[in-house]
Amino acid sequence: MGKDYYKMLGIARGASDDEIKKAYRKLALKYHPDKNKNSGAEEKFKEIAEAYEVLSDKKKRDIFDKYGEEGLKGGSSGGSSSGPNDPGFTSYTFHGDPRATFAQFFGSASPFQTFFDFGGQGSNRIFGFHDDDMDVDDPFHLGMGPARPGGPGGAFRSHSFNFAGSNANRGGSKDRAQDPPIEHDLYVTLEDITRGCTKKMKISRRVVQADGSVKKEDKVLTINVKPGWKAGTKITFQKEGDQGRGKVPADIVFIIRDKPHPLFRREGSDVRYTCKLSLKQALCGTVIEVPTLSGEKITLNLSREIVKPNLVKRIQGHGLPFPKEPSRKGDLLVAFDIKFPETLTQSAKDILYDTLPN
Repeated sequence: MGKDYYKMLGIARGASDDEIKKAYRKLALKYHPDKNKNSGAEEKFKEIAEAYEVLSDKKKRDIFDKYGEEGLKGGSSGGSSSGPNDPGFTSYTFHGDPRATFAQFFGSASPFQTFFDFGGQGSNRIFGFHDDDMDVDDPFHLGMGPARPGGPGGAFRSHSFNFAGSNANRGGSKDRAQDPPIEHDLYVTLEDITRGCTKKMKISRRVVQADGSVKKEDKVLTINVKPGWKAGTKITFQKEGDQGRGKVPADIVFIIRDKPHPLFRREGSDVRYTCKLSLKQALCGTVIEVPTLSGEKITLNLSREIVKPNLVKRIQGHGLPFPKEPSRKGDLLVAFDIKFPETLTQSAKDILYDTLPN
């Protein structure tokens, strides 16, 4: 019996898109491991992320409604007798990172330490933002705290942009204390990394005026993501965060993260694609169409070779740009997932036994 994604979210099979969103929002906030320390919460958090990713995607939901989990994960070439027949469908496997799903939905992977204390004793931050490329019909503005302890270290390249406010540079600012940087994960697609992109982030911050009063200020920060930037690259906007009385405004640091991709996984400047083959195709040969990040497809002729489980084909120049030399690209690595039949008839076993070498 496969998974029931509707049951995981506690909704009916005919639920609307809004009902799916509301169910995921409620459960994700309830079971996020940073807030819920009960045993099983982390696994529940992962389950509802997978359920949301399937049911919020029309094509995946249609496949699931017709064929269940097995049909969804079998794909059009998976060899399943009950699988989907849509040639445009690629089998789905959950990427395994529920925090990435949470971040795409809410705008931050782990806001809970400060979000649930927001407005409490000692709280003085009202910094919030959303990515203009995200779901702006359902923005999630939250209070952000200081940089996460144990977060990404200084080994990553850092790009700093100084857009400090005028009042931050007034006399004596060098002697004034500054709150720790405010860090936020910025999820970008592999297509964004391939060609570069511009992200606009709207922030609301607290600024201390000359007379000592505090004013809320809205501003849009523009982030130019360069081709080939690695996950972990930091972009710093100096003194653009909230300002405490007598303090220099905090820096805002955006950290580039990869959005999970349905087809590819980044490996440095290379990208890996896993092609599903039946055992018959692997042994007898086949011709496959390999997708690329540019949208074109490359024909790979395997008709004259046996495809073994550990085989990897390398297609040069179809990976991601090199960060320091964007005119050059890494490679596309094609790996293979060979699906064995669930059962064999005795006659098929006899034929294979007589045919295959010892």
